[in-house]
Amino acid sequence: MVKSYRGVGSIKTKVKEQRVTVEDYMTRRLITFHPDQTMDQVIDVLLAKGIAGGPVIDDNKNLCGIISDGDCLKEVVKGKYNNSPKLSGKVSDHMATDVKWVSPEMNIFELAQMFLSMRLRRFPVLRDGKLIGQISQKDVMRAVKKLKNTTW
Repeated sequence: MVKSYRGVGSIKTKVKEQRVTVEDYMTRRLITFHPDQTMDQVIDVLLAKGIAGGPVIDDNKNLCGIISDGDCLKEVVKGKYNNSPKLSGKVSDHMATDVKWVSPEMNIFELAQMFLSMRLRRFPVLRDGKLIGQISQKDVMRAVKKLKNTTW
């Protein structure tokens, strides 16, 4: 008689993998701006909503740029220089147009690396050139908090 010393075999259970894509954790309801809005309007919205900026989209939901509180401050400083407190100009004149964006299918761990290397706080999410959401560093942290240790 031959005895086996391998011990009791472990039973493998199938673990359901959790999705960890940008689309699963991005914010879908965004405050957006239009290129033809005035800087006064932007400042009013930023202050009323307690946000630091937002995407600029045209009538077809194409991403045109990003406008931020920093862009507004540049206009404030310009007004001080010209001795005019009026914040003139349109969003299209002041927005950043070289915008980095991500795909909704991107893995959030790849995104986390992008946040670190590019030193950005949020990315617009585009599908077929259209803005569908935004994801921030906090969204990634919330996503990781929800994951179970055995499935990522």
